[in-house]
Amino acid sequence: DVLNDMVAQGLQSVIVFGIMSRNESKDTFGTHADSPSSPTIQAIRKLRELYPGLLIVCDVCLCPFTSHGHCVHNVYHPKGIPDEDGYIINEASIQRLAEIACSYAKAGCHVVAPSDMMDGRVKAIKDSLIKHGFGTKVSILSYSAKFASCFYGPFRDAANSAPTFGDRSRYQLPMGSRNLALRAINRDIDEGADIIMVKPAMPYLDIVRDAKDKHPKVPVAVYQVSGEYTMLYYASKEGAFNLQSVVMESLRSMRRAGADVIITYFVPKILAWLQERVASIDAV
Repeated sequence: DVLNDMVAQGLQSVIVFGIMSRNESKDTFGTHADSPSSPTIQAIRKLRELYPGLLIVCDVCLCPFTSHGHCVHNVYHPKGIPDEDGYIINEASIQRLAEIACSYAKAGCHVVAPSDMMDGRVKAIKDSLIKHGFGTKVSILSYSAKFASCFYGPFRDAANSAPTFGDRSRYQLPMGSRNLALRAINRDIDEGADIIMVKPAMPYLDIVRDAKDKHPKVPVAVYQVSGEYTMLYYASKEGAFNLQSVVMESLRSMRRAGADVIITYFVPKILAWLQERVASIDAV
């Protein structure tokens, strides 16, 4: 019913994030990320059935499905246990991500969005999509400049996807690395990304501007993440400012910086606010 209302109000696209089915268990390989009973696969099919005009984007990652909680296919531990000496098996990781992306494409999604930050995963996914006949049917929205940030906390808690050891700072971008972010963006575009993303949004609008200046013809997305949402929502609840005013200001700042696509948890409220504005104009 909630989605029916939002589609009626003008919702045109959604992004689907993976979660585990209650009847399945996590493992080191993220086996259930694309199993037939995966809630993600089922959600894609149901959305295509109920809302044929809706653009469906699917986040592609392994962290919600792996027992270690990292965004990789496996982690090697020299001592045989999860510890800080482990390292990523990159080639196996990107091949597994490509498999998942193709499974989502076969289920009916329009855009796959790898959020893992593994080196070379855009090319691996692009090659796999082409091999399976989706090269011109499914686009890639790459989380190209994804920074290691404390703003992700609320989402990780909700999705039960936090790492069981260490953190993701080894493969996400350091917060001060402007040049490294631009290198990652350039790499993903060269490998075939159709849209690139900067995440989080507000703390990294300088990177958005850099990306748009460097690649004016490539769509740039930003993700106003759960910590940003929580910060604005609870500050407004405490009377620091009006929620509608601060949300719209934040979105305009993202557009001013060069963002073409904005992912935000405020969408239900934004649609309602826009409807109210239209109604007030019609009433004049």
